Amino acid sequence: MGHTTGRLTRTLAAAAATIVLTTGVAGIAQAGDATDPAAPCARQTTQVAKAEDALARVTAVFERSHVAVTDAEAAVAAATTPREKAQAKNLLRKAQAAEAKAAKTKKAQQQRLDKAEARLATCLAAVPTEPPVEEPPAVP
Repeated sequence: MGHTTGRLTRTLAAAAATIVLTTGVAGIAQAGDATDPAAPCARQTTQVAKAEDALARVTAVFERSHVAVTDAEAAVAAATTPREKAQAKNLLRKAQAAEAKAAKTKKAQQQRLDKAEARLATCLAAVPTEPPVEEPPAVP
């Protein structure tokens, strides 16, 4: 899935989630459980929201680890003695390992978000639309 396609999918899922939440909140409040027919995709909407929050947290960790690698690379370049270089290289190796771990976690969370969005889209597609309610003819 391309970058633009993924962004479009997330945008559509967020719009659909907003619609579901605004139309389903009253039904959830009345019934008090997730099996209410007024909110058939509430669980999927919640999963998408949680996955988006988790992705934001993981992305922040990845960005911090990337900055740590950049700082460690600068420390290696600035080291003057062999001892300083060895210490800086050791820090650089640790920072690179942390960055690789964060990148792997970020990729996995992105895949979780994509799957949650797909489940939400499938659920929204399966929800039957209600036929329009016809008004009885006015009595003259």
